[in-house]
Amino acid sequence: MLTRDSVTIGVDAAVYYRTSDPIATLSRVNDAHMSTRQLAQSSLRNVVGTRTLAELMTDRHGIAIQVKHILDSATLFWGIHVERVEIKDVRLPREMCRAMAAEAEAQRESDAKVVTAQGELDASVAFQKAADELAGSPTALQLRYLQTLVKISAHDNHTIVLPFPMEYIKKKLQK
Repeated sequence: MLTRDSVTIGVDAAVYYRTSDPIATLSRVNDAHMSTRQLAQSSLRNVVGTRTLAELMTDRHGIAIQVKHILDSATLFWGIHVERVEIKDVRLPREMCRAMAAEAEAQRESDAKVVTAQGELDASVAFQKAADELAGSPTALQLRYLQTLVKISAHDNHTIVLPFPMEYIKKKLQK
């Protein structure tokens, strides 16, 4: 079947019906079972053709009700009463499944990049605030420097770190 947005699909459906007027069933139609079956197929094809793939996937019940009303009104003359229509399965072509999976993967990767970028922006704002705080207090900057040295030496014992006095570095930069 072809949807409104030109996607080829396969649909498995079941039609539950009963004979309400046996005389009409025998006299007004040659083969009531085959006629009901063919009418169900063409009605389902027509209804599917008016819906997009997204609508088909989300509103199976609504489609089944629409097909039931079409069938019930058409088969009433034959003495057939349609009890229920159920759409069991909607099958997509393999290429379409692959394309949808690739699109979903790309969307997840895009969302992950946005989250990462937002995290980096938040971190840069926090670093800027910390730098502003430390710039106002040379003692705090020296303590932070010493704290960093302690962390480095605790983490990797064979690393040798030689601290330079901050005043020496500042004087060299000013010249």
